[in-house]
Amino acid sequence: MHRYLFSKLAQSLLLLFGVLFLVFMMVRVTGDPAALMMPRESSPEQIEAFREEMGFNDPLMVQFGRFIVEAVKGDFGNSLHFKTPAMPMVVERLGATVELAVAGLLMAMIFGIPIGLIGGFTPGGVTDNIGRFIALMGQSIPNFWLGLMMILYFGVELGWFPTFGRDTWHSVVMPAFVLGLPVLGQIVRLTRSAVLEIRGEDFIRTAHSKGLEPKTIYTKHVLRNVAIPLVSVIGVQFGYMLGGSIYIEAIFSWPGMGGLLEQSIGWRDFPLVQAIAVFTSVIVLALNIVTDMAYSIIDPRIRYGR
Repeated sequence: MHRYLFSKLAQSLLLLFGVLFLVFMMVRVTGDPAALMMPRESSPEQIEAFREEMGFNDPLMVQFGRFIVEAVKGDFGNSLHFKTPAMPMVVERLGATVELAVAGLLMAMIFGIPIGLIGGFTPGGVTDNIGRFIALMGQSIPNFWLGLMMILYFGVELGWFPTFGRDTWHSVVMPAFVLGLPVLGQIVRLTRSAVLEIRGEDFIRTAHSKGLEPKTIYTKHVLRNVAIPLVSVIGVQFGYMLGGSIYIEAIFSWPGMGGLLEQSIGWRDFPLVQAIAVFTSVIVLALNIVTDMAYSIIDPRIRYGR
C-alpha cells in the first residue's frame, strides 16, 4: 500500500509539473504576452514597461524557473483587473464552487444509486425503464440549454427559485440540478450494469446455493462489489464538477471559481487564469489519490504495490 501511495504521489507530481508547463506556455504560444495582457489602447512605451516589470524580457528558461518557484509558494502574481494577489481570490471563491458541486453530487447519488440498483435487480421493470430514460436524458441534454430553460420556466414563469446569485438554499437548487444531471445519468447506468454483471457471477450463485437470504446476498456481496466502480466514477465526477462548472456558474451568476474563470478570460487577466487552472488541477489530482485509497477500504482483497 505504501509503495503504491508513493508511486501515485510521484505520478501526481509529474502531472502537476506538466500542468504548470502548459499554464506557463498558455500566454506565450500566441505571441508577445505583454501585448496580450495589456489593454489594446496601450502605447508601445507602456507595453515595454509592463514587459520589463513582469520579466518577459528574460530568457524563457529563466522565466519558467521563476514561475515554478513562485507557483510552489502559491504566488501567481497580482490580478491585472483587481490589482490584488490572484491565489487568495481563487481560494475565496472555492467555498461557493464546493457548495454547488457537493449539492449536485448528492442529488446525483441520492437518486441515481437507488434507481440503478432497482433497475439492476429488476431489469425490464417500470423503474428500470424510467432509470434508463433518465440516464439517456442526463447524458444527452446540453447543460447550458437546460440551465436556460430552467431559468425561463421555474425562475421567470413560476417564480419558484431565484434566477441568479447565491443566497438561500433555494438559489442552489437549479444550478445543482443542472450540474448534477449528467452525473446522475452516469451513476444510474454504471450501477445498473454493475448489478447485472455481479448477479451472474459464480460467487453469487454459490451464496444462493448455500441458502443465504437474498437480503444478505445483496447487502454483503452485490452492493459491496458495486461500490468499487461507483467510488471511482464519483471521485472523478466530483473533480470534474469542481473544475468544469464554468458555464453553469456563468449562467446562474454563481460566485464560484467557474464564474471567476469566465470573467478573468474576458478581462485577459492571465495571472488569475493561471492561478485558477493550477489550483483546480491540484484539487483534481488530490481527489484521484483519495479515490484510489478508498478502494482498499471498500474491498480489503485489493492489495496495491505487489
